[in-house]
Amino acid sequence: MHSDRATAPIAAAGLIAGYAVAVATGSRPLGGVVLAACGLVCVAIWMRRDGRRTAALLTAVGLFAFALSHVLALAIGAWPAVLLVAAGTAAACWRVSDARRAGAAGRTA
Repeated sequence: MHSDRATAPIAAAGLIAGYAVAVATGSRPLGGVVLAACGLVCVAIWMRRDGRRTAALLTAVGLFAFALSHVLALAIGAWPAVLLVAAGTAAACWRVSDARRAGAAGRTA
């Protein structure tokens, strides 16, 4: 697992693809497997690159986003809610973890 890989798109993709799989198959557990797989990839990268504290913080952000999507869905619809929390999660991942790596990579190139 490459610690220089951006996690923002992986985290967003996990939320979006997890929901898409759940809708397409009618299996919420299968959607959860997709979401969890993407989440575990992110956690592994954060642990290696940023440490336990950042990994815990961003994991909490992802779990909160997942829960929030269910509440938002009642007000704005399921897909808009999923897309909104995916964007927010990606922004948090970028700000807290990925941007520091991108800046470091830019300085050494």
